[in-house]
Amino acid sequence: MVPVELFRFDAAASIAAWAAIDDAVMGGLSTSRLRYDPAGHAVFEGEVSLEHGGGFASVRSAPRSLGVPLARYCLIEALGDGKRYKLNLRTDDAFDGVNYQAVFDPPAGAWTLLRVPLESFVPSFRGRRVVDAAPLDPANLRQVGLMISDRQGGRFALAVRSIGMA
Repeated sequence: MVPVELFRFDAAASIAAWAAIDDAVMGGLSTSRLRYDPAGHAVFEGEVSLEHGGGFASVRSAPRSLGVPLARYCLIEALGDGKRYKLNLRTDDAFDGVNYQAVFDPPAGAWTLLRVPLESFVPSFRGRRVVDAAPLDPANLRQVGLMISDRQGGRFALAVRSIGMA
């Protein structure tokens, strides 16, 4: 399958439809944002606080049609900082609900195109696995997100050039 680019972060306007959703929604103190870097990419950055039961930070695109029928991989071109991240995919427009997550480990110090198999995305709701959820259907993709969690406290910065499907 020919890769389909969903997001290219090569202009300041490319981040306009993304918003932070951090653990403050449950009383935590973590903060994050997606900012444009004039070098031609976005940076998902912030600080994860483990205080007050917190421990995650995330950003998410606004809902829109992103479906790619028959896709088998999510592609992300990223420059890591040594931390582990998650890709979040949603097939509805809701703020809350089933979220399909997959872990990825972008290498620190080098831009890398990572291919995350769609079969590795696990349906979850508020951090807990949903055993009876429908399988992820890439044709119905509506929202994409980036997350840091798993008790990785402290500052983080993940640079991203593009996100796509293949």
